[in-house]
Amino acid sequence: MSEHTTQERAPASDYDRVGGAPAIRAVVNRFYELVLGDDRLAPFFAGIDMSRLKRHQAQLISQVMGGPVDYEGQELRAAHADLGIRPSDFAAVVEHLVKALEEAGAPPDVVSHVVDALAASQSDVVTAED
Repeated sequence: MSEHTTQERAPASDYDRVGGAPAIRAVVNRFYELVLGDDRLAPFFAGIDMSRLKRHQAQLISQVMGGPVDYEGQELRAAHADLGIRPSDFAAVVEHLVKALEEAGAPPDVVSHVVDALAASQSDVVTAED
């Protein structure tokens, strides 16, 4: 009787499950289309270097999803300190990211993981009241 050796693979990261870097770039591009098309949120991005912001957002989402990329942007609290972001603004951003992920075909559990990570960062981003 022969013995079969099975190679155990580590479970795929959320990053791998959504399609890696190309998928993350597509999600980030769609996310910013939605955000910039939202009259409530667009003013926050006036005068912002969107290429740089998209790069940092892709790094952040990749890191949250367990990808091989490390976020190199400012600490979230420092980056958002003077923006006066309210809970309703934050919720709108989350909604747009969820929509971009769902449109890209991200599995529901992956979307949930990202939402959980966003929820954990809310106190670093929200600095004003509704």
